[in-house]
Amino acid sequence: MIEELKSTEIVNKVGGRFKLTALIQKRLGELMDGARPLIENAEGKTNMEIVVQEILQDKITIDMGTDIPNKRGKE
Repeated sequence: MIEELKSTEIVNKVGGRFKLTALIQKRLGELMDGARPLIENAEGKTNMEIVVQEILQDKITIDMGTDIPNKRGKE
């Protein structure tokens, strides 16, 4: 297991376990689709290790945009 995931530091950094999970899933998908790692020395690391390091180094964050569509069509 990746040691950094045992710490609450990474959970607190993104605002909770649900947000952490969502961020990891999204970034893993991007890496599997061919995106380049945003950290140096990514060679020899798994995609999961790369994502964890990207989060810890503030290379990626969760986007909590406020552009939520109004369900009733009113503003």
